[in-house]
Amino acid sequence: MNPVLRGYTDLLRLQFFFAWPVLFCSGYLLATSAYGFFSWFDLAKVALIGFLGFEGGFVLNDYVDRNYDARDIEPEKLTKYWRTFGRRPIPDGIISPRQALCLFGLLTGATIVLIATLPYPHSAYVFLIMVYSYGVEVFYQLRKRDQHFPVAQVAGRTDFALFPVAGYLCAGIPDIHALLYFVFFYPFALAHLGANDLIDVRNDEARGMNTVTTLYGISGTVVWIAGCTGIHVVTALLFMTRLGWIARGGILLGLCLLATAAAVINKNRTPDTALKVLPLFHVTMLIYAVSIGLDSVF
Repeated sequence: MNPVLRGYTDLLRLQFFFAWPVLFCSGYLLATSAYGFFSWFDLAKVALIGFLGFEGGFVLNDYVDRNYDARDIEPEKLTKYWRTFGRRPIPDGIISPRQALCLFGLLTGATIVLIATLPYPHSAYVFLIMVYSYGVEVFYQLRKRDQHFPVAQVAGRTDFALFPVAGYLCAGIPDIHALLYFVFFYPFALAHLGANDLIDVRNDEARGMNTVTTLYGISGTVVWIAGCTGIHVVTALLFMTRLGWIARGGILLGLCLLATAAAVINKNRTPDTALKVLPLFHVTMLIYAVSIGLDSVF
């Protein structure tokens, strides 16, 4: 494959391309079950909004952190996991910052055009979440360079938790279902972030980033993951009261996988262990999204 194409593949993390539309559409399908406005055409459009919007966030992330990412000393870990060819294409000189910024503009522009085709006020809800999410992503990237409390992580992870909520608002309105989806997903997002920070601790130390692990050490990160997982169990039970049996079963299965990951990390407190169980976090997310979607359909 052409080196530039490999660079764009890594920039966009394309091996995970399917995950973001599935998560986004789980919110949309939940809304259609409540408000009854489902169509296959709208589902395809919503999936494209989720895909393009999330990919834009990836490009923005790499663009803002391009100079710090050049300091990585362990690219074979988290970088290799997320990127097919294991490269950070902007600091590696494969893609220029200007090209990345242009790509971000194209992705964002296409997402806005698609959002504009949604009926009002749904278009306004989704657009506002997109603007907030990109803004808080930049805040996260900048704030973690100089902080003594993980404000960047606590605030920054709200964008991920709002992602399926934005999918919900493509067809629904801000209501108890949207709130409970956010409350359900947010502690999961924080637990997942803790695992990422544990895996990438040596790179973050080299970059001078103040993450959960560089601030509180490995033991503190283990507590963070376990604590967020525990909170997630409680919020999952709350969310399940609004869902059917398919979604409840999927969430229970996901909770079992997540608890297993947290237990393994607690037993073997190393970055390598966290890397080995990281797929459990992502499989859990997919199980959540697919089961909520199927539950809404059936």
